[in-house]
Amino acid sequence: MKKLTLLLAASSLLISAPSWAHRAWIKPDATVLSQSNSWVAFDAAISNDIFGFDHHAMRLDMVSATAPDGKKIELQNSFTGKYRSVFDLHLTQDGTYKIFTASQSLQARWVNEQGENQFWPGRGVIATAEAFEREVPKQAKDLIVTQSSRRIETFVTAGAPTEAVLAPTGQGFELVAETHPNDLYHGEAAHFKFLIDGEPAAGAEIEIIPAGARYRDQQNEIEVKTAADGSFSVTWPTAGQYFMEASYSDNKAPAPAQVRRGGYSAVFEVL
Repeated sequence: MKKLTLLLAASSLLISAPSWAHRAWIKPDATVLSQSNSWVAFDAAISNDIFGFDHHAMRLDMVSATAPDGKKIELQNSFTGKYRSVFDLHLTQDGTYKIFTASQSLQARWVNEQGENQFWPGRGVIATAEAFEREVPKQAKDLIVTQSSRRIETFVTAGAPTEAVLAPTGQGFELVAETHPNDLYHGEAAHFKFLIDGEPAAGAEIEIIPAGARYRDQQNEIEVKTAADGSFSVTWPTAGQYFMEASYSDNKAPAPAQVRRGGYSAVFEVL
């Protein structure tokens, strides 16, 4: 019950957000700067097109930034319009910064006595452990309870790259960057790994799309799956910014869930 309470407390961020059926991203205007005391501008949106503003702005109260020393730093000059949010970061330290959202949720679906599909929690409703116990019938027909985690992130570096913000937390669906995300180059292979709750996420499906898709006849996507140890690699075909999206599912969720799902997206710059 304690674990359920903590999970549902975190879930309110995700449940109250717009649907993640579209592509969600946080895009910096630059990822590698020569020194500290620099500024970087960011766009944050949920869209149909990669890096297009055509669906919904991302809520900035969901976005956090971590400095190279591991401390949280404030977003500056924030503004949210209809289709996008914008903000700046002041990079006062040398090293790598992580800009991200991370959330977990619990959902249930079942069939009631009248044969109607039921879903919990309702759209826009904040989940609580008490509501789950009260409102979800544990003996309902076709009851499926799903634990979901979602992470959206990007990285910027002032001066030399550092590793502190890259360390996994052991919670949810996470990318482990064996190649530093601000040390990517055209024609070179980058090596990554996905974890789910600290364990290898085997068979995760990954799609990588270069920027500028609206000006091409094809998306030019790169598709790959993780190996048994959660690892995968990608050789960047051109320089520029890329959107990465990954998904994962298994039946190893802790009770009361039966299904465990993970979603991840990130923006990288290849030099």
